Amino acid sequence: MCVIVAIIMNSCVNNSKIVTRKENRNTPNQFNATTDSTRNSAKIKWKEFFTDPVLVALIDTALKNNQELNIVTQEIEIARNEARAKKGEYLPYMYLQGAGGAEKTSRYTRNGVVEDNLEVEPGKHFPEPLTDMLLSANVSWEVDIWKKLRNAKKAAVARYIATTEGKNFVITHLISEIASTYYELQALDNQLLILKQNISIQSDALDIVKLEKASAQVTELAVKRFEAEVYHTKSLQFDIQQQIIETENKLNFLVGRYPTTIVRNSESFMTLVPITIQAGIPSQLLQNRPDIKQAEYQLTASKLDVKSAKASFYPALNIRAGVGYQAFNPQYFIKTPQSLLYTVAGDLIAPLLNRNALKAQYYSSSAKQVQAMFNYEQTILNAYIEVLNQVNKIDNIAKSYELKEKRVLALTQSIPISNNLFKSARADYMEVLMTQRDALESRMELVETKKEQMNALINVYRALGGGWR
Repeated sequence: MCVIVAIIMNSCVNNSKIVTRKENRNTPNQFNATTDSTRNSAKIKWKEFFTDPVLVALIDTALKNNQELNIVTQEIEIARNEARAKKGEYLPYMYLQGAGGAEKTSRYTRNGVVEDNLEVEPGKHFPEPLTDMLLSANVSWEVDIWKKLRNAKKAAVARYIATTEGKNFVITHLISEIASTYYELQALDNQLLILKQNISIQSDALDIVKLEKASAQVTELAVKRFEAEVYHTKSLQFDIQQQIIETENKLNFLVGRYPTTIVRNSESFMTLVPITIQAGIPSQLLQNRPDIKQAEYQLTASKLDVKSAKASFYPALNIRAGVGYQAFNPQYFIKTPQSLLYTVAGDLIAPLLNRNALKAQYYSSSAKQVQAMFNYEQTILNAYIEVLNQVNKIDNIAKSYELKEKRVLALTQSIPISNNLFKSARADYMEVLMTQRDALESRMELVETKKEQMNALINVYRALGGGWR
């Protein structure tokens, strides 16, 4: 009767504090009016997406040596062991037990009187002191009636799978960061080359101004302004050189090695043509993006945690059994059935009073499940926006690059024109200086735009979920 009352009382869980809502997996049908194809560049393997052999070698080395990636790998191992531990909890637990001891009982006690008057065998009394030896095999098992332990095991397995998806997410970011840093390094190499070329042009212009000054066609002010411009441009190359050192060291850090010179070919950087990206449809993000899959498995684990916590309110059935031999003398130890012992017991335990801890655990698990649901929805939304931004950025940067390329051409052609006009006294030295400065800035901006163009390509590949395969 008491057990029935306990079951009734504990099967009624107050759900007033529980908030449940099914996660929203719906996504828009397409990213924009021009991307409705199901072809998706995320399925391209990274070794096929990146064709530069130096970059491929860097990524390949990073996937073996990068410390952050190795740390995540150990987290996967930890999660795997936790799943193994949870699996063992709902299986029967068997163990061997061995024991030995000796006891001297006072004669003037109940046990002492009994031992003194009893014989083990005719003519053989109890030994003094009384030794005891035990060897048995025992089994204990909590019968998982309400699937509390099995749900806990499934939750641990889901978290383990989530960590593997987390590793894939780290891989996609690592690959994209290495590629972006590599192209940044190439862009800096080109900017340094542009500075050196511009220094040569400005030095030639300075020599012309000095000759003009010697023939009294210009003043010392023009010479000093041209000279100052040369010094300014020369100082910029040291800033670029420092950026090259830091970027190269960052790349070595990502690869997981101490700083070393990265042999690269930067001459072809400005002629790189981004491949055409196929964005596919938004629903494909649920399968391609590792962070979405990670959030999904975490949500699954949190739902199982709620079920496991709810089952804690119900009675638990524990079964214990054991079989072995016990005797006070080795010569009787293996006598059967006299020295044989066995035990069988079952316990039915149900929480009756002071269930606040169980309620708190249940409410907390429910809140974490809702939290995981919101995190899952947020991850999907963030992925969609990332792809949408990068897809549009690729188009806009391509148009911007085309116009900036025309600007560079126009300003580059204006340099000899301004020099000729200056020689014929039809333009002053400030027009020549400004023309050279504008041409330099336009070429530097064009390199920066090319870098942004390549980064946009990398980012949309990462945003689509590419790189981990």
